[in-house]
Amino acid sequence: MAIAGEPMLMRLIADWREMLQEQVEYRELLFQMVKRDLLLRYKQTAMGFGWAIFMPLVNTVVFTVIFTKVADLKTPVAYPVYAYCGLWVWNFFASSLRFAVVSLTGNANLVGKVYFPREIFPFTAILVSFVDFIVAGTVLAALMIYYQVAPTWSILMLPGVAAVHLAITAAVALLVSLANLFYRDVKYLFELVLSVWMFLSSALYPLDRVEGTLGTIMRLNPMTAIIDGYRACLLGIPMSDPVGLGVAGVVSVVLLIASWLIFHRAEFAFAENV
Repeated sequence: MAIAGEPMLMRLIADWREMLQEQVEYRELLFQMVKRDLLLRYKQTAMGFGWAIFMPLVNTVVFTVIFTKVADLKTPVAYPVYAYCGLWVWNFFASSLRFAVVSLTGNANLVGKVYFPREIFPFTAILVSFVDFIVAGTVLAALMIYYQVAPTWSILMLPGVAAVHLAITAAVALLVSLANLFYRDVKYLFELVLSVWMFLSSALYPLDRVEGTLGTIMRLNPMTAIIDGYRACLLGIPMSDPVGLGVAGVVSVVLLIASWLIFHRAEFAFAENV
């Protein structure tokens, strides 16, 4: 006896199998595009990969002055370590999306020609930013050594937190790149969204210092749980809401599945709108 939703379920499974097979088939193209974008990004810059370190470090200095000299914010570890860890995690997310949002429109000559999975473009933006993320992580390690902050056994949970981080980044990257292809003003509005989103996460201050409606919004923000998860793994700071990371993981996976399917099914219209 056939189940009512079975044809749709089978179609979804078939689509997912096709998408994953395409990623395996075109993995060399993905590697070459990541290599190309890394070379283009730093080819004519004096600092090279130093730019991956510069922005989170400058922001850490600025917010350290604000929250320790002006507001006198107390954190479980030295504020520079606390703030840099949050900004390090946030900057990977934000940087990935800034490059992903224009990844389709910026490669119009390729999108409208030969076929290959177009999600390679936002995925390239994420992987290039991930290289920066790894480079910038060396500064966090140096700050931890300087302020004598040692990781605990919870560092074993780091791969899981990173997986959730990558999942939600990929999900939002697919959606914003697709939206900007059809509505070119998305890239301008998204900059505003990112600015507000950062302050609605726990990148700069502990979640338990924010109450009321704003505190509720921060708790519902998946990036808050992810940032707190990194701090728990690397800095040994207990999470204020351990359940939140699990919820963020489920939300991230569901959103990735949905956004990837939407992206995949919209590909037929890319050439007309590029």
